[in-house]
Formats: sequence, structure tokens, C-alpha cells
Amino acid sequence: MEVHVILLALIQGFTEFLPISSSAHLILPSVLLGWRDQGMAFDVAVHLGSLLAVLYYFRKEVVTLTRAWSRSVRGKGHNAESRLAWSIVLATVPACVIGALFGGIIADYLRSGWVIAAATVVFGLLLWFADKMAQLYKDEYQTGWRGALLLGCAQALALIPGTSRSGITLTAGLMLGMTRAAAARFSFLMSIPIIFLAGSHQASGLIGSGLTMPWSAIGLGVVVSFASALTCIHLFLALLNRIGVMPFVLYRLGLGAVLFWVMAGQL
Repeated sequence: MEVHVILLALIQGFTEFLPISSSAHLILPSVLLGWRDQGMAFDVAVHLGSLLAVLYYFRKEVVTLTRAWSRSVRGKGHNAESRLAWSIVLATVPACVIGALFGGIIADYLRSGWVIAAATVVFGLLLWFADKMAQLYKDEYQTGWRGALLLGCAQALALIPGTSRSGITLTAGLMLGMTRAAAARFSFLMSIPIIFLAGSHQASGLIGSGLTMPWSAIGLGVVVSFASALTCIHLFLALLNRIGVMPFVLYRLGLGAVLFWVMAGQL
């Protein structure tokens, strides 16, 4: 059981912030090894670990942005940080709206291996195209409200399993002319409210459910996902400008091919 928990938490932690689709990876243990789903409590735990990791890594930026946003709310003026904070708030809205309106439909009709495999390949190719055409001249402070809304709509697309929230927001950032590092940083920052809201929604479903909580698995999941997500964020930002996105595109194409092969074998 511990090996099961550690592997799933590692997968979640590493793939949450890489542009390679966490859902595409989480389907493999269940399909290939026959592992059962750990349940909603474990899902909340690993997302909590990922959230804590991004909060810790960007703790200085989060404090600065929160203070600037608070000052702007109190009518004490805007600066670059407050505008970035409002951009992140705006970018969170589309996923919340689409999730509230169509979350049930997506869960019922799009959470299949075929959809995940197709999205892994298609959005991987879109990432390659965006990087190839990118002008790479903006930083995250030059997003603007239109750019923030576009990035938010891209994040909403990640509700389709296999898309990759990190991948599609990085793609959108590149299309907007952002540098790779700036697009990645904005993607990480905008993940904070959406992971928090999604986790809170899941946690609310557990309250009063009467389910017995597997506290040892939950604790282990939080710790492992935190450590793996923190490592992933650090390495990704350090290497992105050096290696570009092509290794991730090729990886997605290979993963998609494996998923198609697995799904075809089940026919």
C-alpha cells in the first residue's frame, strides 16, 4: 500500500506542474497494474501537497502580490504587482464558471482513456506550434486584462482530461508573446487559486460523508507530493530556457502513442 501511495503522489507532484498531463499519467497505474483509485480523500491530499509546494516556492511573490492587491482594493492605487494580482484573479474566473456549468458533463463523458490519449497528443502539438511561432518578449507583468482572460480560458480547457493545465497555459502564454520563463511563472501563480478552489470543493464533499479517513495514506501523500512538486517547479524553471519545450512535446507524443496502444489492447 505504501508503494502504491508513494508512486501516485510522486506522479501527481511531478506532473501537476510539467506540461505533460497528470491525468494521462494517473490512468496508467490503474490500467496497466490494476490499481484501484485511492479515493477523494487521497486526491485532496496530493493536491494539498502540490499547493503547499507552489506557495512555498513563490512565497515572496505571493506576499508581495497579496499586499499590492489588498492596497488596490482599499483604493490606495495600483502598481505592477497589483495589476498582476488582478490578472491572476481574472484568469481564475473562466475555469470556475466552466467547471460549475459543465463539470458534471465533463466527468461523465470525457474522462476516458481515448479522450486522454487524444488530448495528450493534440495539445502537445499545439504547444510545439506555439513555441515555434513565439516572439518571446513579454514578462508576466505585461499580461493585461485581455491576456489574463485568454490565459484563464486556456486554463478552463484543462478541464478536458489529458490537456495539462500547465501545458495549455504555457501554450497560451507563448501565443501572447511571453517568454517561456514568464509564461511558466504566470502559470504557476495562477495555479494557486484554482488548486485551492478545486481542493476546497473536493474537501467539502468529504465533510459529513461518514467515510473513514486513511490518515496514514493522506499524510504520506501530502509529504511526497509536496517534495516532488517543489523539485519539479525548481528544475522546470531552471531548465526551461535552456532545453525549451520540445522534450515535453516529444514525451507527450510518445505517451499518447502508449495510451492509444493500451486502449486498443482493451478492445
